[in-house]
Amino acid sequence: MANTVPDDVKETAITEDEAALYDRQIRLWGFDAQTRMRNATVLVLRLRGTACEVIKNIVLAGIGTLKIMDDADVSELDLGAGFFFREDDVGKKRVDAAVPRIAALNPLVNIVSVSAPLDLADESLHALFVNVDMVCATDYDRTTLEKLDDACRKQGKQFYAGGTMGCYGYAFCDLGEHSYVSQDKTKPNAPQIRKTYKYTPLSSALKASWSHLSKRDTKEVKPEVVFAILAMWEYEAKHGSLPESSDALEELQTIGNQLLSAAQVNKLVLKTMPTQHLEFLSTTAPYELSPICAVLGGFLAQDMLKATGGREAPMANFFTFDGMGGGGTVCRLGMRDAV
Repeated sequence: MANTVPDDVKETAITEDEAALYDRQIRLWGFDAQTRMRNATVLVLRLRGTACEVIKNIVLAGIGTLKIMDDADVSELDLGAGFFFREDDVGKKRVDAAVPRIAALNPLVNIVSVSAPLDLADESLHALFVNVDMVCATDYDRTTLEKLDDACRKQGKQFYAGGTMGCYGYAFCDLGEHSYVSQDKTKPNAPQIRKTYKYTPLSSALKASWSHLSKRDTKEVKPEVVFAILAMWEYEAKHGSLPESSDALEELQTIGNQLLSAAQVNKLVLKTMPTQHLEFLSTTAPYELSPICAVLGGFLAQDMLKATGGREAPMANFFTFDGMGGGGTVCRLGMRDAV
C-alpha cells in the first residue's frame, strides 16, 4: 500500500468554479493537495453520528467522490447525533434520508449510496474496494475492523476506523507506506522535506508491546483510556455486544488487567486498571452523544484530508478521546518514526 507525493499531479484539473469555492483552503494547504482531494474517492461504511461528522467535513473540503454504504433504517436513536436525519425519516433507509442533505452541502461532490448489507467475504470486499482510494469504517466491532483493514491492505487502500462509546471515542488509521511533505512552519522559507511512515495493520497494532516506552512517554499517552477502550472491544468480542450496566465492571477490570499485562505497560505508571473509565463505559458505551461524535468525527475527517492531500503527517496511529476529562491523545502502536 503506498501513497506517494509526486512532483507533478497528473489528475483531473480543478475547474474555475472549484478554485473559487475552495480558494481559502487552497491557500492553506496548496493547489496540488486540493487536486488530490478532488480526485479521491472515499468510502464511508455505516452512517451513524461519527460518520455524519466525517462526511460533513470531507464534503465541505471538496473530496471528489463520496460513497456511502449502510443498509439500516433510521431509528429514533439516530436523531440524537445523526444531524442528516429528521423525525419523518424514521423507518426510511439511512442513506436515502441522508444523501439529499449531504448533496446540499456541496453540489460539486459526486455522491454514491449503497443500501446493502456489508459482506465480509474476500471477493465481496475486493469488489467493494476496487474503485475507492480510502475506506472509513465507523462504529464496528474489533473483528470486523480487522477484517476490513486486512482487505484494504491487500488492495493498497488507505484505511480509517473510528467510533464513539458514550463519552469516549477512538480512531485508528492504516495507510500502509505513506509519504507526505513536511515543512518547519516556524522558519521562514524552510525547505519542504518528504517523509515516510510505515503503518501497521490493526490486528498487529493491538498486540504491540509497550515495554520500550519510558515512564514519561507511557504517562503522556494515558494508557488507562487506551486500555479501557480495548477492554470494551474484548468484552464485545466475547459477548456479542457492549455492556449496558455496571454489572460488567468486574469483568471489564479483569479483561483490562490482562491486556495491560500482555502489553507490558510500565507498572510504575499503571499497574492495574482504575475503575473510573470502565465504570462510565460500562453504562454508556452503546449510546451516541452528539458532542463526542463532533469531536471524534472532526478529528477523523481532518486526518483523512491530510492523508489524501499528502500535506503534513497523519496520525500515527491510534487516537483516543476522553470526553469526561476533555482531552485526546495519539498513541503509536507498533509503528516506527517517520524516515
